Amino acid sequence: MEQEQKTSTCELCGARKKTSQSHGMAVCSTCRTIISNVKNHPDIVRRAWQELRDEPILPRPAQAVHTEDPDLPDVLDGKRYRTIDRDRNKWYLSISELDGRPVEVFASTAFDRDHELQSRISNLTTITRLISLILRHIFIGERLTLEKVLKQIKRSSRQKNDLPDMLYGVLSRYDSAQAEQDLRRKSA
Repeated sequence: MEQEQKTSTCELCGARKKTSQSHGMAVCSTCRTIISNVKNHPDIVRRAWQELRDEPILPRPAQAVHTEDPDLPDVLDGKRYRTIDRDRNKWYLSISELDGRPVEVFASTAFDRDHELQSRISNLTTITRLISLILRHIFIGERLTLEKVLKQIKRSSRQKNDLPDMLYGVLSRYDSAQAEQDLRRKSA
């Protein structure tokens, strides 16, 4: 990664010295040592930085604070994929995109009416709803909350006591328990 030395300005310290290329920068021998330490001993560099600067070594990316969740347009571009599972059932996966990024996932099968597949379909619906929620969080900054997770799980249930219904029943207890804890903290 290092090349022939020439006299120029070191890109790291600014000194006019003999420099060579190291990791895409023209640097002097002292700064090559620094680069090597940053690359090979990041824990030591991080500790020294915190001791000398009393701040994170790299600023954390600014988190967008949304007071409202962004709305998805009524019409989205999308792609549909046909797949076949290990039991030879055909499945159709549709990915809705916003600016080329996935924001919703849907899955369907030609065997919707088959009772053996009803349980698999409700589980699949749960998975795709939760993945869609996560994708919207990642790509458009929609807030992720337990309330939204519960709503998606509840919507995916197809019958009483299927897996999504049981998950909803158990996880919804945490929602009310959290609300009670928050109230106790505020009143204390």
